[in-house]
Amino acid sequence: MKRPWRVFVASLLAASAAVAQPTTPEPRLAYDIFKELIEINTVTATGDTAKAADAMAARLLQAGFDPKDVHVFKPAPRKGNLVARLRGTGARKPIMLLAHLDVVEALPGDWTTDPFKLVEKDGYFYGRGTGDDKYMAAAIVANMIRYRKEGYRPERDIIVVLETDEEILDANGVGITWLIKNQRSLIDAEFALNEGAGTGLLDGKAIRIGLQTSEKVPMNLTLEVTNPGGHSSLPVRENAIYRLANGLARLADHQFPVQLNETTRAYLERAASFEREEVGRDMKRVAMATPDPEAAARLSSQAGLNAQLRTTCVATMLEGGHAANALPQTARATVNCRVLPGEPLDAVQAEVVKAVADDKIVVKSAWKSTLSPPSPLNPELMRAVERVAADFWPGAPVIPTMLAGGTDGAHLRNAGIPTYGHSGLEYDTREASRAHGKDERVAVKSFYVGNEYLYRLVKALAGGK
Repeated sequence: MKRPWRVFVASLLAASAAVAQPTTPEPRLAYDIFKELIEINTVTATGDTAKAADAMAARLLQAGFDPKDVHVFKPAPRKGNLVARLRGTGARKPIMLLAHLDVVEALPGDWTTDPFKLVEKDGYFYGRGTGDDKYMAAAIVANMIRYRKEGYRPERDIIVVLETDEEILDANGVGITWLIKNQRSLIDAEFALNEGAGTGLLDGKAIRIGLQTSEKVPMNLTLEVTNPGGHSSLPVRENAIYRLANGLARLADHQFPVQLNETTRAYLERAASFEREEVGRDMKRVAMATPDPEAAARLSSQAGLNAQLRTTCVATMLEGGHAANALPQTARATVNCRVLPGEPLDAVQAEVVKAVADDKIVVKSAWKSTLSPPSPLNPELMRAVERVAADFWPGAPVIPTMLAGGTDGAHLRNAGIPTYGHSGLEYDTREASRAHGKDERVAVKSFYVGNEYLYRLVKALAGGK
């Protein structure tokens, strides 16, 4: 049987001399918490985040946290939020460490491993939620226990929030929005650290450390075609499925224009020097006042960079027809858009209508997420990240980024709590993200290095002894 916590020591030795001798490493604890979380099915629609919240509360209480500082709220069946607090001197306003417990559905038949078992294979931990977002949740809980065992007393309280239902970003839900509405005093903080940007690696070397200050706005559109239908033995040219398919094909060929904002332009400029020469050259050309269209086209072939350059809309669900021997009366598709901050949602919907180019395809807004302003760059946070990150990834720049996906950080920002996506988790910039997809995984080394990094960063931000 492999002993993954032993990998921790070797990985830290490889990371840097400063990291090679952590003060009181707790790799076994971090692994055990991670395993427990992965193996609790917390799929948003069918799983049990209340069970996960209870399990993490039990660990904190067993470590000696005062029951008055550990709360589990269950606003609905199988839905749970954990709010816990490590008390400091009160000299400064608290900080929040935020992670979500719920995960998206995983179909076991599609995976090469059981998605609800933590499996170590080929240098990776596999399992649904390994990266999104149970790494962060496990690291936070393990480090809070570590602080408690050390007798650490920060200058400000450290508030842990492990929430439910982040994956549906529901403005009227039972997760962070419920906590803001019903338990605001328990979670009030100067700022929050959330999932989001990690440390990008190229050929094993760190080339950038992301600090996410803003995020795209998710929006779902429904495209629908209706038809009188009839018997399939008498087909006609007017077919709802064909018409919808043709419109979706035109949408697939459509590309929204390049539109940079302050964060994405800074990202392209600062990260360019650490990319491969040809990619870096294109990034600089796109960051110019008038972006080079040929350079933009080349960058657009990379999903991660394309998402930074423009709004995107992609078909994600499809349904149609009602019987195998009947002409379809309805064909319907869901299109998920990720809209640049500040771009009007109505304008994006209008562009989709123009792209499908068929007035028989009715385009309706099905769901819109919460608009929120970017979090301001916090000089203290930036300095702390740069100082601690330099010990782990020497020479890699800390770069403000925009998250292509959406998080509940939008709700916190609107509630007056600036939120920054910063996980300390390493990822290969050449590998497509597996979050929400088949065989989600994180590198074993990255898991342990990220834990140690967050441990030190939070201490740097919270002060004290």
